[in-house]
Amino acid sequence: MLRDRRLWAVAASAAALAIAVGSLTPGDEMPQNLPWDKFNHFAGYAVLALLAGLAGWRGLFGWGGVSAYGMAIEFAQIAVPGRLGADPADMLANALGAALGILLLAAGRRLARARLA
Repeated sequence: MLRDRRLWAVAASAAALAIAVGSLTPGDEMPQNLPWDKFNHFAGYAVLALLAGLAGWRGLFGWGGVSAYGMAIEFAQIAVPGRLGADPADMLANALGAALGILLLAAGRRLARARLA
């Protein structure tokens, strides 16, 4: 199951779609009581990077691809009513979350290999 990259690619695509929907929803349609915005960015992109890594996007390629997606979403928000868009702090949270996701996956793979050895 863990080796079927196509399933992980579907999961990563679903996560990317969920991020896009949440990020591109007009500000007045968003819930007002969400937890800290930067944590949402960090956690969402950590999960996306982890799923992308399981789908085959490893290392710097995975981090760069997910971070670039985060930047594209941030710039797309400029056209969305009630959204700031192109927020450097959001882009940083996205990139740091993506780094965590890739690092967690790499650490998990190393632990798994060590247990098999």
